Amino acid sequence: MNRLFKFAFSHINGVKVYALVGRSGTGKSYHSKLVAQKHHIDLIIDDGLLIKGDKILAGHSAKRDPNFLVAVKTAVFDDEAHRQEVEEALLKEKYKKILIIGTSEKMVDKIVKKLNLPPVCKTFHIEEVASQEEIETAMRIRYTEGKHVIPVPSIEITRNYPQIVYDSMKVFFGKKKPFQKKQGFEKTIVRPEFSRPDKDTVNETTLIQMVRHCIDEYDKVIKVKKVRATVGSDNSYDVTVTLQVPLKHYIGQTLGELQDYIADCIEKYGGIMVHQVSIEIEEWG
Repeated sequence: MNRLFKFAFSHINGVKVYALVGRSGTGKSYHSKLVAQKHHIDLIIDDGLLIKGDKILAGHSAKRDPNFLVAVKTAVFDDEAHRQEVEEALLKEKYKKILIIGTSEKMVDKIVKKLNLPPVCKTFHIEEVASQEEIETAMRIRYTEGKHVIPVPSIEITRNYPQIVYDSMKVFFGKKKPFQKKQGFEKTIVRPEFSRPDKDTVNETTLIQMVRHCIDEYDKVIKVKKVRATVGSDNSYDVTVTLQVPLKHYIGQTLGELQDYIADCIEKYGGIMVHQVSIEIEEWG
């Protein structure tokens, strides 16, 4: 089935695509089920997995990958076999709404295109669905303990990835109604290899590799000349990136957005906290 036909097929059937966006470690996976329940969303795509209720329908988790390069490719469905598996599962499902989780709208748009889904109709930002206190708590747990969340019961994870499971927790929806059992879902707390709690530092070669990959995903014309980093007393990083940009080349988004994109990529797949990213630009050609 070609791309155009699948796109038209989705529109005919009234499929609506939603996005939940926020920086790494802010609690998106934790809150995804709450968003899905509130807005009657049938399916969730989170870090390479297609999820329906308490079941993983297809895909494999980026959280089980050994390093950030493999993990980022998994999360955005770069592998053809992985992408085809999830596409085929989507075509078999009867659904009207799907929620895609990502660190940026750019990342979500890439997943949408990879899976031949209709454009996003509504984007939720984590700040809209979680309190500042909840976000700060989630970030503290992520960067001090290296814990991530997959929004399905632990039995679903231990079947395929028993080595990354750390704990499980029950989350309830709203207030309990009289004479009714309180509804909720189980989430699994995992500790991926690429986000070990003992990983306080990352070597320079790995950091350069991360930034180069981020920039290549962002704009293939821009080249990374140099990456420098200093580590603060709280183990967060100040990163300075020197970019080579051709004369008169138009960078699609603002430098602030590019800074956030690099920080998100390093935090998500390097398992470290970034305090700030500074960008220096050298023009050539």
